[in-house]
Amino acid sequence: MLALLSDPAAWLALVTLIVMEVVLGIDNLVFISILSNKLPEDQRARVRRVGIGLALVLRLVLLSGIAWIAGLVTPVFDLGLAGAPGPHGAPSFETAFSVRDLILIAGGVFLLYKATREIHHSVEGGEGESGEAGAGRATLGFAAAIVQILLLDMVFSIDSILTAVGMTDDLPVMIVAVIVAVGTMLFAATPLANFIARNPSVVMLALGFLLMIGLVLVADGFGVHVPKGYVYTAMGFSALVEGLNIWARRRKARGGVEAGH
Repeated sequence: MLALLSDPAAWLALVTLIVMEVVLGIDNLVFISILSNKLPEDQRARVRRVGIGLALVLRLVLLSGIAWIAGLVTPVFDLGLAGAPGPHGAPSFETAFSVRDLILIAGGVFLLYKATREIHHSVEGGEGESGEAGAGRATLGFAAAIVQILLLDMVFSIDSILTAVGMTDDLPVMIVAVIVAVGTMLFAATPLANFIARNPSVVMLALGFLLMIGLVLVADGFGVHVPKGYVYTAMGFSALVEGLNIWARRRKARGGVEAGH
């Protein structure tokens, strides 16, 4: 450990890995924020803490079994089908699937289902309903929320740890990076969830992010690797445009109030 503290390469790996883990954690954080906002207000903060705490526990447990994690990329079966030829004559998708591939596909399908369902409720006016029917659709049980968060935590944790294993061989560096990244998620969870709850258009944007992430996970499971940089650049650009829209709406509303006086 002392040798690592005096090694500039280890510090560089740590900083790089923290940034990567924080970026990869955005997906998890958006899902937890949207899901927690479906709960009664007095349970939201608690479910976010539990959900992010479970993410930390899962990542540390997975780090303790790095050899097992590495084995998740070994194909367990092959459909024996040839994919359509790609640009260089190779199949455009894989037909040999590992445990990691199956987990990514299952997680992606789950995200697609959840995001599509929430978008349907928003478009059909679920958020604006009153009475018991509207309340039943707008809220979610605490235990159900934890189970759903745990399932997605598993998917995102495996992706996160495989990224960490690919960047460094030093287990202490990976542990510190994971703890710092999850701590950042815990700090940002409530402000992000409150911001999403206050801005309905941001809810739809975040659900769009989840749809895109779900598609990327499914594609990755089938061997079609979409560079993460493209995905997060698109998310960042969309968030910037929406931020400008929110700013413009607030300035317009403020101008209307001042004109009224």
